[in-house]
Amino acid sequence: MPGPVDTAKSINKRKRKHGSKTESDVAKPVEAKSSPAVTPKKSIASTPKASAEKSTKKRKVSPSPSAEEDSADEAEAVEDVEEVDAEEGSDAEDTEAVNGTDLPTMEDVRLPQTEGKLQKFTELNLSEKTMQGINDMGFTTMTEIQQRTVPPLLAGRDVLGAAKTGSGKTLAFLLPAIEMLHALRFKPRNGTGVLVVSPTRELALQIFGVARELMAHHSQTYGIVIGGANRRAEAEKLMKGVNLLIATPGRLLDHLQNTQGFIFKNLKTLVIDEADRILEVGFEDEMRQIVKILPKEERQTMLFSATQTTKVEDLARISLRPGPLYINVDHSKEHSTVAGLEQGYVVCEADKRFLLLFSFLKRNLKKKIIVFFSSCNCVKYHAELLNYIDLPVLELHGKQKQQKRTNTFFEFCNAKQGTLICTDVAARGLDIPAVDWIIQFDPPDDPRDYIHRVGRTARGTEGKGRSLMFLQPSEVGFLKHLKDARVPVVEFEFPASKIVNVQSQLEKLIGQNYYLNKSAKDGYRSYLQAYASHSLRTVFDVNKLDLVKVAKGFGFNAPPRIDIQLGSSLSRDKKQEQQGRRTYGSQPKHGAGLKFKRKHND
Repeated sequence: MPGPVDTAKSINKRKRKHGSKTESDVAKPVEAKSSPAVTPKKSIASTPKASAEKSTKKRKVSPSPSAEEDSADEAEAVEDVEEVDAEEGSDAEDTEAVNGTDLPTMEDVRLPQTEGKLQKFTELNLSEKTMQGINDMGFTTMTEIQQRTVPPLLAGRDVLGAAKTGSGKTLAFLLPAIEMLHALRFKPRNGTGVLVVSPTRELALQIFGVARELMAHHSQTYGIVIGGANRRAEAEKLMKGVNLLIATPGRLLDHLQNTQGFIFKNLKTLVIDEADRILEVGFEDEMRQIVKILPKEERQTMLFSATQTTKVEDLARISLRPGPLYINVDHSKEHSTVAGLEQGYVVCEADKRFLLLFSFLKRNLKKKIIVFFSSCNCVKYHAELLNYIDLPVLELHGKQKQQKRTNTFFEFCNAKQGTLICTDVAARGLDIPAVDWIIQFDPPDDPRDYIHRVGRTARGTEGKGRSLMFLQPSEVGFLKHLKDARVPVVEFEFPASKIVNVQSQLEKLIGQNYYLNKSAKDGYRSYLQAYASHSLRTVFDVNKLDLVKVAKGFGFNAPPRIDIQLGSSLSRDKKQEQQGRRTYGSQPKHGAGLKFKRKHND
């Protein structure tokens, strides 16, 4: 009995056919890549190319690297910390060398001064080496968040920033940090001067890629420490000296507490990116410990958060100096999503959802699409099924090993077309170039999650893209929540004649293939678990689901034999479920009120 086809094989074949780059090209950051916008067409099956720019570019991105460069080992690229000889370059020719690990104080150094509202990077009076990096990346004009945050950050202010995803804040916090390292003439022996904390491994890798290009002409060192990577190799690099360090909270705290020779007493800049998401996934205690361990004297702190919650305010209170500058570039905007994003929804019965998704993907094989699911098991099942029936897709979820997640992420970033199906692990902050469509196959938890999902397309100042959300008839109440959140959506219609009816073949396949059958049951069960734990239970009520139709959507002719017991604990606030940390993209643990018990061996 044939099993599901491996995702990588199908995608690699397509990649070779279209000549796209391999995932090993970690050195090329996501943020610097883009595709030119194309005039949108009226047909729903033909969509514009979404620009991934964060700033207006003055030249095209250079072609893909040579085959020799592509053959570099991905794992080493992730774990590696760039080491630059401190004696090379003009920095090494400075008149006074820094003795030991101590540094001059910030009072001895003046960063570039800026006046008035600036629009061009050339107006910032940045160092020549930083400007070389910006020019190499093709950036000329700053986005709004960059215009408003970079000058005060260069002046040494603490900043609490709020901006839509895709606004260009990565460059906004890296530029002042790198300028500080250059001004203080940091050497490896001085240890870490800049620390960037990120909620996820993928976002950390993306920031690392941007930093790598910005620091290409500087002599300072930079590196990354993330969960899932080789801890010993990371420790060795830290002991040699990493001037700019990007990290996830858990691994960072581990190194701060346990790595001998990790010098962080000279820390001058702390960046907390996506602070609300860091706290949402259960890193509140780790962040408090990290802030407590790090030196506070002469430290500039930048905290960015898409939403301002009580926990974010508490973190800002203990990490920022009194009187920080608050910058919100979105408060006065009419809509909560970017202007270049066309957003729609389709009302579809549960038993027709997969048929519609299959038909849509078949009609858009030459587009770049991201499909969001509610659970890891749902992603695994649909990836196995679609690859088995020769509709190649990539999968990304929290249960994958880190190396697999990294490879998949960069493979999809470098692909010109293809489909990525994923959980919300990819919904926050990641900059994937030229995404045409965002499909929300399973509903988001709330309007905020909706906004972050659709933020994967139409990125940059002139980005274009489309999104489509699947809703069952019982779920249309979610539209009111979107309206209240200033999210404009319109209804899309798909003629029944355009939907490929493969239901009978699907049920036959699931009934005969043991591996797909088991995967489908796991996906079905996880879908119900996720649905039952939804925060908007007045809209997404598991008791209103037609389980026969839901089961058909997973390829069963009748619901699998699982016993669903719903108790009063489901009415508890979802905050209680999120008190413990959980894997990004996985489902929260449930109390005794929700149990799924098999009646027989599957």
